[in-house]
Amino acid sequence: MTKLMDLKIDFAFKQVFGKEGNEPILLAFLNATLQLPKEKRLSSVEILNPEINREHIEDKASVLDIHAKTEQGEHVNIEIQLANKFDMEKRTLYYWSRIYSAQMQKGMPYTELAKTITINILNFRFLRETERFHTTFHLYEDQEQFPLTDVMEIHFMEIPKLMDKWEQRAVNPHDNELERWLLLLEADDHEEIRKELEAIAMQDPVMKRAFDEWEDLSRDEKKWVEYESRRKAILDEMAAVREAEIRQQRAREEGLAEGERQKALEVAKNLLAMDMSVEVIAKATGLSAEEIEQLKKQLH
Repeated sequence: MTKLMDLKIDFAFKQVFGKEGNEPILLAFLNATLQLPKEKRLSSVEILNPEINREHIEDKASVLDIHAKTEQGEHVNIEIQLANKFDMEKRTLYYWSRIYSAQMQKGMPYTELAKTITINILNFRFLRETERFHTTFHLYEDQEQFPLTDVMEIHFMEIPKLMDKWEQRAVNPHDNELERWLLLLEADDHEEIRKELEAIAMQDPVMKRAFDEWEDLSRDEKKWVEYESRRKAILDEMAAVREAEIRQQRAREEGLAEGERQKALEVAKNLLAMDMSVEVIAKATGLSAEEIEQLKKQLH
């Protein structure tokens, strides 16, 4: 059995979903994501950034996203994020605005700016308000909820929430296209998911094609070198984010501990003023007898 690349690494995802010639795979994913009525489903898509620049592979700050254009002229951007940098809201608005505004040409009226859709695939929990793994946002009026415009559409797909539902047997990739495509991102080292999707692929020619492309990619030694280079850069970035989180947590804990200590000292001062014994004050505050004796000397 071929060892498969992790499709959550953006390099591998883009090679399967965003490579020229693989438009049917991207099209199936987009139709599953956008969940349009049957008569409005996309029938074609153009990949606008099929190439991966070599210098981006090892650059952990770069984003190997997929930028595509539908037959209606809508622009779609797909990005995978493995680590929570706690900037996702502003980050996605920035990427949306960048693609939306890039359409503007000199002398072009604003009315010709096309709808822009941003799709974020997240390998972490993001929205605390819901346990749904797929959420979609638009611009609406606060009170009556009517849309201002349809040009902005933002999707978030939280893989951990989907996997929780998988463990609870609350998903059905045979009937749900989006669950099918997102579970594919976990199939590299999850044998049960892989077997179920392979069974589905026997009836779904596009899923079968995705498996074939994935396996061909994973057999390419040159691509493996590039993949491992990119994977290392991403893992290094994730480690740096985690280290920053640990330092922040430690600082918070130390700050809380120091705050508690200051409160204990204030209480001790008040008790000393009331001529309470060192032993009683130590029990009341948690301070050591030595600390209280030192405080007693300072007060005198």
